[in-house]
Amino acid sequence: MDSMHEMGVAGETEGARRATGVPPAAAAGPAPDPAVEAHPKRRRFGAEYKLRILREADACKQPGEIGALLRREGLFSSQLVTWRRERDRVARSGMSARKRGPKARVVDPKIKQLERENAKLRRRLERVELMLEIQKKASEMLGIPLKNLDLDDND
Repeated sequence: MDSMHEMGVAGETEGARRATGVPPAAAAGPAPDPAVEAHPKRRRFGAEYKLRILREADACKQPGEIGALLRREGLFSSQLVTWRRERDRVARSGMSARKRGPKARVVDPKIKQLERENAKLRRRLERVELMLEIQKKASEMLGIPLKNLDLDDND
């Protein structure tokens, strides 16, 4: 017998071949790329897709059919559970993608108005205090005595 035939394909021994006679590397096809993405992309599912998958899952009657559906679509059973809850809780329009992140804080318009008014009064108070300081210095320079008023006591 030929030595190449005894060694099998590409130098493999007889025991390395499968029962079909096809070497393991040839049966599996090309090797997958081992590179991993730095930032995996999150999959987003639309309302139509979710509803279609839920309809298909609800139509599954035989054992193992739902598992086959999930493997075919690359989904997890927890996603089906979540989508069923969404479907039961809201109408079809509510199944669209939701915005992630913290919710916007609702501010009462009355509070905004009071904050603006407060800022305006503070600016006015600063100007009045500046004018009082100028008047005090002018009266000292001119030698005019001022009556001592303590505004803090009357507040």
